[in-house]
Amino acid sequence: MTDSAPTFHPPAADVQSHDDRLAIDTIRTLAMDAVQKANSGHPGTPMALAPVAYALWRDVLRTDPACPDWPNRDRFVLSVGHASMLLYAVLHLAGVEEIDANGAKTGKPAVSLADIEQFRQLDSKTPGHPEYRMTTGVETTTGPLGQGVANSVGMAMAEQSLAAHFNRDEFPLFDHNVYALCGDGDMMEGVSGEAASLAGHLRLSNLCWIYDSNTISIEGSTQIAFTEDVGARFAAYGWQVLHVDDANDLPALHAAFARFRDTTDRPTLIIVRSVIGWGSPRAGSAKAHGEPLGEDGVRATKAAYGWPQDKAFYVPDGVKEAFSGAIDARGRPLREAWEGMVERYRAVYPALAKELDLLRGGRLPEGWQDALPSFPADAKGMASREAGGKVLNALAPHVPALIGGAADLSPSTKTEITGAPSFSPDDRAGRNLHFGVREHAMGAIANGMALSYLRPYTATFLVFADYMRAPIRLAAIMEVPTVFVFTHDSIGVGEDGPTHQPIEHLATLRAIPGLDTIRPGDANEVAVAWRLALESTHTPTALILSRQAIPTLDREELTSAEGVARGAYVLADCPGAGDADPEVILIGTGSELPLAVEAWRSLCDEGVRARVVSMPSWYRFEKQDAAWRESVLPRAVRARVVVEQAGSLGWDRYVGMDGAMVTMSTFGASAPLAKLQEKFGFTRDNVVKLAHEAIAKSR
Repeated sequence: MTDSAPTFHPPAADVQSHDDRLAIDTIRTLAMDAVQKANSGHPGTPMALAPVAYALWRDVLRTDPACPDWPNRDRFVLSVGHASMLLYAVLHLAGVEEIDANGAKTGKPAVSLADIEQFRQLDSKTPGHPEYRMTTGVETTTGPLGQGVANSVGMAMAEQSLAAHFNRDEFPLFDHNVYALCGDGDMMEGVSGEAASLAGHLRLSNLCWIYDSNTISIEGSTQIAFTEDVGARFAAYGWQVLHVDDANDLPALHAAFARFRDTTDRPTLIIVRSVIGWGSPRAGSAKAHGEPLGEDGVRATKAAYGWPQDKAFYVPDGVKEAFSGAIDARGRPLREAWEGMVERYRAVYPALAKELDLLRGGRLPEGWQDALPSFPADAKGMASREAGGKVLNALAPHVPALIGGAADLSPSTKTEITGAPSFSPDDRAGRNLHFGVREHAMGAIANGMALSYLRPYTATFLVFADYMRAPIRLAAIMEVPTVFVFTHDSIGVGEDGPTHQPIEHLATLRAIPGLDTIRPGDANEVAVAWRLALESTHTPTALILSRQAIPTLDREELTSAEGVARGAYVLADCPGAGDADPEVILIGTGSELPLAVEAWRSLCDEGVRARVVSMPSWYRFEKQDAAWRESVLPRAVRARVVVEQAGSLGWDRYVGMDGAMVTMSTFGASAPLAKLQEKFGFTRDNVVKLAHEAIAKSR
């Protein structure tokens, strides 16, 4: 690519008035100046798409800057998260007010001019990519391309689900739309295709993606790698496809938005042609994408705009007032009318109104935990996936916001809500979601639903967690309580072989900050784990469940499963041990916990003071105080053996130099489970042997 720019032609007067262009150029120059001051960022896309954001926010989007958390507001998702300055500039000019973590107004702007001047700086409200919870008005964390558009599908599904549940004649509590601004990179990422395919199947007519087709990527022209007909692809998905040939053409943009709002049978893709870095010396060049324009480039661009060249972060008089005033004049009456409707609704449908209040506050109905089942001791037991299904179905009638499904695996993951309909093109009241074989989109869609008051869960085999790593990580970054159910969690998958036997997956999930990965060791631990997942309001949870049956432990002999809440707990000490420290500690999780109990019994019979520790959640254990951690794993006891059918990575922190690990150091094999357990050392005799060796080594 060269630095030469196409001849600059300001938009014709019949597509932009003087006031329009003044506001649009304010957005452009704020983005340019912020990136230049930070010496880092992406100016080109905000400059190109300023007219699109202006037209959408000023004239279309239903939002009230004074109440940016109004439940029936339209959602705007900036899937091209690298263009964050576009959103920050719009939030500033729109006069959006800040809401704190408790939902209270602070009296401050969500994004001030001073915040824009601190773009990409430590602890600012204007980070390099939009971060949910950090900046009011940011509906979801975006940056990894494709995630935002997939989130938007979940938001659109949530609106339809909420409407089906709450709306009544004369009470359309939920009828908002979801807009996502995306680019060529989003379209290249496979997750966007997965999400778009499902959205088309579901005929989500409240969903509009605005695709910035500027044909530029970091490496140059998109022609080097991306030559498909995107419109034809989306038409095949079942979307309405509209075209705007010039991003500066406000009447064409308004016509496209109107067509979207009038469409009731499918989602809409608006393909907008733009010039990246519009008006700059680098316009239409890859160099306009991800680096500052340079002082000379900024001055030349401002000159082309007819802008004062010596003024940085300049907002002309009247621009902010006109922009925010137009949004307020449309949004405030809509929001006030909605709040009045809710009060009338409260008188007619008090139970539903109370439920709505709970959702808005992120709370669950009183007494829902009372439905939690308990399971009697049973040597034969059941697979923890089976127990998970029983717990899910016991709780679902008492938690109406609970909604979810699997990646075409619900019969195997046991995650269908029995008796409930499916969410479908013809029934939005369904609570069973069918994602198809689309794990990546499934995770991102669920996050979008979690951002829209629902309590979603997803399900697939643990080995396929790799396919949905990005949304799991983003759920943790955003602190949304999505529940990720992973079954078939070990070499216990047996004959399916190494491709389906997860080894490294537990370690990689445990490595994600803010994700509560829980691997329960019997049916009662499963029940507690599901309760903890639903009690969490700011923490996503990964539930790790077995395919094979595992014994339900005798809780009258052993400790209550309530210890799961603390991450690790003493399941059993040998009778007669008194207050003496154990000689050896056996640490187990999941399907290997009963094996640790078997070995413990043998050691106790031999006169060895042994202890079994159940450690289903490292995340929770690390949050406990030092006294609890010491009571469970006394530092004086160096002889420790961990038993888990997964990789050893990370267990050294709990086992130490004198301990031993019965874990996996290779991939598995295709064979019946009993043969695999013998081959890889998951037997009582081997655990007992290693316990004796650890005791000898520690002396």
